[in-house]
Amino acid sequence: MVKIKELPDAELVQGSYACAGCGGILAVRMALKVLGPETVIVTTPSCLLGVTTFYPQLAFKVPCVNVTFPSTAAAVSGVVAGLKRRGKKGVKVVGLAGDGGTVDIGLQALSGAIERGDNFIFICYDNEAYMNTGVQRSGATPLGARTTTTPVGSVGRGEERPKKDMLGIVAAHNIPYAATASIGYPQDYLTKVQKAMQVEGPAYIQVLSPCPPGWGYRSDLTVQLARLAVQTGQWPLAEYENGRLTVKEIAHPRPLRDYLAPQARFAHLPG
Repeated sequence: MVKIKELPDAELVQGSYACAGCGGILAVRMALKVLGPETVIVTTPSCLLGVTTFYPQLAFKVPCVNVTFPSTAAAVSGVVAGLKRRGKKGVKVVGLAGDGGTVDIGLQALSGAIERGDNFIFICYDNEAYMNTGVQRSGATPLGARTTTTPVGSVGRGEERPKKDMLGIVAAHNIPYAATASIGYPQDYLTKVQKAMQVEGPAYIQVLSPCPPGWGYRSDLTVQLARLAVQTGQWPLAEYENGRLTVKEIAHPRPLRDYLAPQARFAHLPG
């Protein structure tokens, strides 16, 4: 198990352009603490790219490859093949993408990379909409949520389709390891990243990463909401390992209202 007090400090340069309370930047920073310096990041147009890679600046202390929106996992496969050809061993290749670049636009490439059995880790920082381009709904937007493309009014009632079961989708590929996590539970998340590093083949982690402007809440509530999502059963902490699915039990469940009420995207819901 990961020991929080033993984690290094220097993995993300101070002064990124992320919004105050950005859950995505927390998810990436935490992961890099475990992944270490022998890591290559592959990322795509997203909030993450926008706030960490303003040329000539780079917020990461590891190499970072920026590619087109649908291409994260395809580029990951290319980096893996290139490192293998050059005899570079022990370098971890990590795809980082938001939910839009994972469950929608990047799904085909991710499916192919998993099916090929390439040795990589793919981390989806899930903020449940296309936040970088104006809070449009994605396949990961939860039922009932208001976005700019699922408005609330005389006709619209928010998102009308359920969130994609991405863990089930990658599990159907017989992936060696897949998990969900939350930035509100860092030890659980980092332990899962550590497990993913030890896998021979592909590994997938989807980490809930609240977004203050996109969800409509105070920026100081990010970690609290990430915890409430788990405590109310809205975001189960699950692992798919060697063909077996396990879900962490909630010892003292909280009412769903506790999670929904602070968020403007759910303000139209009754109760």
